[in-house]
Amino acid sequence: MVWLIIAASAALIACLLLVLKIAAMRKSVDEILSCLELSRSSDTNSVIGISSSDKKLRALTDLLNSRLEELRREQLRYQNGDRELKDAITNISHDIRTPLTAIIGYLDIMERMPRSGEDSRCLAVIRERAEAMKELTEELFSYSVILSEKTRSEPSDTDIGRALEDSIMAHYAVFTERGIVPEVSLPEEKIIRKVDQKALSRVLANLLSNAAKYSEGDLSVALKAPCVMTFSNLAPSLSQTQVERLFDRFYTVKTARGSTGLGLSIARTLTADMGGSLTASLNNSRLTITLSLPE
Repeated sequence: MVWLIIAASAALIACLLLVLKIAAMRKSVDEILSCLELSRSSDTNSVIGISSSDKKLRALTDLLNSRLEELRREQLRYQNGDRELKDAITNISHDIRTPLTAIIGYLDIMERMPRSGEDSRCLAVIRERAEAMKELTEELFSYSVILSEKTRSEPSDTDIGRALEDSIMAHYAVFTERGIVPEVSLPEEKIIRKVDQKALSRVLANLLSNAAKYSEGDLSVALKAPCVMTFSNLAPSLSQTQVERLFDRFYTVKTARGSTGLGLSIARTLTADMGGSLTASLNNSRLTITLSLPE
């Protein structure tokens, strides 16, 4: 009987120790999770610390700290590389713009001078190439400026339908040149969102410019509640693989002549900064880009 009591007491003590051990481990796991969440949500160099003295948990914590340190170094290297790339693009495009402006100035003078038909043809080709190069240089120059924190403005209440109408009107000349008559569908009720108006204007401009490049003569633009815009046009020359890469920085397709491949990349970045999403899909040779903004 005594031995039975001793055995039961020992089992009870073992259970209590096991419960305490499990509780301590759960506390340490909660501490690890809390530190990981803090590291994910904020820019901090703090390490993960736990109150447990368990060797296995401490080994796990040391491993996690080691991996977090490696991740921070990679993130810092990426940020520095991205900053250096933007600076290089700004400097290069600035250096190109000065002689390019001089070239276009001399072209203006030469076009006012008497010339033969062959000279006129050559000058027209030079003018076309110079203007295309100027456009690409301006886009490269604006890339680093547009994505800079210094250029962001405070969000304000914006009539999304009105902003879309203004952007379409601003592209009227481009659409007319391409023989495109946009079909526009807007809701009767206003859709108001608190957004960066400059960023939204740039996003819409880039999306409409993209539509003008790829469209085969048609374009459908629709705005629906809660706040979803679609830009759809026939694009039989595009493949599914190309569509999946449309938002990649510096990616261009063969039909996108005169493009740096930055327009849609900038649009997605600015949309994400506004808390929205920008996606592309291809269905029956029809390209549809969808822009969604949160409430």
